[in-house]
Amino acid sequence: MDYIANEISSTIGRRIHAERVMRDWSLADLAEHSGVSKAMLSTIERGKTSPTAALLVRIASAFGMTLSTLIARAELQGGGLLREADQPVWRDPDTGYVRRHLSPAGDMPLELIKVHLPAGARVSFPAASYAFIKQQIWLISGRLEFIEGDMAHKLEPGDCLALGAPSDCTFHALEPGADYLVALVRG
Repeated sequence: MDYIANEISSTIGRRIHAERVMRDWSLADLAEHSGVSKAMLSTIERGKTSPTAALLVRIASAFGMTLSTLIARAELQGGGLLREADQPVWRDPDTGYVRRHLSPAGDMPLELIKVHLPAGARVSFPAASYAFIKQQIWLISGRLEFIEGDMAHKLEPGDCLALGAPSDCTFHALEPGADYLVALVRG
């Protein structure tokens, strides 16, 4: 793991620890709510591993927030302008999923996230991760299959999909991969 990956893992770990302490939860409490082992949670909180998107979604859901909100709370310092060089970028070590948080920190319920998913990669999220948000996906380039419950959508560049009621979802990048924008509204 390089220096930047270590810094991001440490920042995310500190945020998870802070969220847990704010709720007066022990590691055992968070493990019970998230389904992630105490040992793994301890390793993540200490910044000793780079957690996968799947693990972070489970942890964020236990806190009643989205993956996006968890990472934004870990990375953003506030202000109305978020320059490209300061936008938090996180990479899932399992899939190569790269997520760039575009929105400045603030009270606005809208968040913009740019994602790159390599060809053939799949990232799945449980329905619980969509319980607090409304979301649209706009495909910038490449090809993306988005599976929402029992329905599969094949997106081409320029296509925009508004998600329905919360359901288990899978992002699957077809050849040559996919770059897409996720616009989400909390609440």
